[in-house]
Amino acid sequence: MRTTLSLDDDVARLLDKESRRSGASFKEVVNRFLRLGLMASKQPPRKPFVVAPRKLGLPAGLNYDNVAQLLDELEGPAHR
Repeated sequence: MRTTLSLDDDVARLLDKESRRSGASFKEVVNRFLRLGLMASKQPPRKPFVVAPRKLGLPAGLNYDNVAQLLDELEGPAHR
């Protein structure tokens, strides 16, 4: 099918650059990227990745008020 298509300047430059890089004709490059775009739009949206938080807590008797003391208790004095 033959048709006239108006491309934005930046899109035409990218297609021309890809045509020169790949050695394919401009028409082949346009068709390849149109196919890729159309196929990608048919894919169902991905389910968002969700992290389920868990309360880890601290061992009894420890708190976050003094971080240096907490590190000494948990890792020993060698952490320095």
